[in-house]
Amino acid sequence: MLPNPPLWLVLLAFVCALGPIVFFHELGHYLVARLFRIPAETFSIGFGQEILGWTDRQGTRWKVAWLPLGGYVKFVGDMTPASDPAELETIPAHLRARAFQFRPVWQRFLVVLAGPAANFLVAILIFATIFMTLGGPSTNVIGKVLPKAAASSAGLQPGDKILSVAGRETADFTVIQSVVVAHPGDTVRLRFARGERVRDVAVHLTSDEVTDPLGHKFKRGLLGVSPAPLPFTRAIPEASRYTWMITRSIVDGIVEMVRGRVSTKEIGGPIRIAQIAGQGASLGVLPFVQLVALLSINLGFINLLPVPMLDGGHLFFYSVEAVRRRPLSASALEWAFRGGLAVILALVLFTTVNDLGSLGLWDRLQRLIG
Repeated sequence: MLPNPPLWLVLLAFVCALGPIVFFHELGHYLVARLFRIPAETFSIGFGQEILGWTDRQGTRWKVAWLPLGGYVKFVGDMTPASDPAELETIPAHLRARAFQFRPVWQRFLVVLAGPAANFLVAILIFATIFMTLGGPSTNVIGKVLPKAAASSAGLQPGDKILSVAGRETADFTVIQSVVVAHPGDTVRLRFARGERVRDVAVHLTSDEVTDPLGHKFKRGLLGVSPAPLPFTRAIPEASRYTWMITRSIVDGIVEMVRGRVSTKEIGGPIRIAQIAGQGASLGVLPFVQLVALLSINLGFINLLPVPMLDGGHLFFYSVEAVRRRPLSASALEWAFRGGLAVILALVLFTTVNDLGSLGLWDRLQRLIG
């Protein structure tokens, strides 16, 4: 099983993981709004009572609130942090022309879209940095050979290009790893290129025992090599492709859940996110940074769902407004936002029940009652 970190590490990791991705999400909204000269009243990380804050020269109140479960940017022309339009007479006269709700629909669309886009951009930059420093999965060139490992014993060197393992062509390290893992303790044929020469060697793979997230133990083969770092010109496209693959896997997971092939118990909320963040932090800096990238992708994706009160809901209404050439009525928007709030509250309740179940609370209550 994955390690169970202490509560203080769980809480600290949760804040350190969620805080930055929320900040960059809201910063995306803010920067595009500034591009269109839309003034902002509040930039908040967290909800509820302000812990600390300051007001800049543009009149924006930057603050950190006590409940670190999200954040918001409240623009002039918003009635609430959810961007409900305010009444005209409540907006200062000198700011009415620049108020958010009176800007062209395409500007409002881009301001809202910038939040999720910033989350995907953060993930791409994190993965690109990892690929440029530790190597990327799209190469089959060796960057580092561990001493006393199977690859070292076989004479492999940094710069060698692995062409095949156990008879299977290996175009990148993803394939190399999948083949090697499946042959713990075996001797396999490995073909590699060194400069212009192609060589074949027999490699006796070592092995170790690992435990998957479900607690199942298994042996995996080890070669003892890592990929070569990618240049910036390859790292960014590769990181973009990797981010897209993760996003597609999220969509596939939702589809499988709708089909009933994946249990809805897999849906987690803040408690499970905090637990996973703590586990990631206990494993080291790299796993934690990778987790931050995954959470950033998830936050960007969730906010694109067409649910009122989320960014995706606003984008949907702006799209309807662009087609109709006029906004929906105030009453229609009010009912839509009420429905969206109900959906979000129901989801929070559902995920909280799931999270408490994953901690074993319901099983312990059942044993007490029984």
